[in-house]
Order: sequence, then C-alpha cells, then structure tokens
Amino acid sequence: MKLLADSAVWLALYDRGDKFHARARHAFESLAEAKVTFIVTDYLVAEATTLIRGRVGHAPAVACGDWLLGSPRVRLVRIDLESWTEAWQLFKKYDDKEFSFVDCASFIVMRREHVVDALTFDRHFEQMGFRLWPRIK
Repeated sequence: MKLLADSAVWLALYDRGDKFHARARHAFESLAEAKVTFIVTDYLVAEATTLIRGRVGHAPAVACGDWLLGSPRVRLVRIDLESWTEAWQLFKKYDDKEFSFVDCASFIVMRREHVVDALTFDRHFEQMGFRLWPRIK
C-alpha cells in the first residue's frame, strides 16, 4: 500500500497540542506493522519541518526530517520542473478552492505515482478525488 503522507499529519504527530494529535498517533500505530510506503515530496518535508519548528521547536523538526529522509518506509519524490509547472497550472485553475501550492504539487505526484490514498486531515485531497486515510468523521 502507498500513502501520500501530508504535512498536516506530521505536524499533528509531533505537536501534542494539535487537535488531530491522537488521531495521528493512532494512524501511525495502526500502520506500524503494515506494508506501507509513505510517499512524501521534498515540498512536504520542507512544509512539515517548518510547521513543526514553529509550533514545537527545532529538535522535533529535525527528528521528523531525519525520519522522513532516512526511513526505508518513506519514498521521497522530488518536484521537478515538469511537476512544478503542472502544479502551478492546477493552482491557477482552482481559484474557488483553498488549495496551497504544496497541495497542488502533492496532487500531481499522486496522479503520477498512481497513489489514491492520502494520509491527511486535509479535505482538499478528497475534493480532488483522492481517498483520505484515516477517514475524517
């Protein structure tokens, strides 16, 4: 199973005060023994570590970044010029949505990598036709 792991989940996992912290912990605990590859982009690593540093501190941000960059369960996808250009076109197209540019880059990677599930608490992925994991209630 492949899951795109969004920055919102990493932030919730490292920030005990985040409203989704318990759900993020539960999600990772339930996936601990599963054969899951977490797909992350270089943009998601940058976004997650920046958000964690701002809310929780430098050491947790480094711990998250080191895990994302070093775990055999994580596949890092770099945003190349073609993906960047497609993401920019998508970003411009959806002026009625609140997609971030990082979201749009993630959508492009998910399509290219044939990933249908996003580990996230962000409904924007669902708006683009992807499945949210875990389900948001």
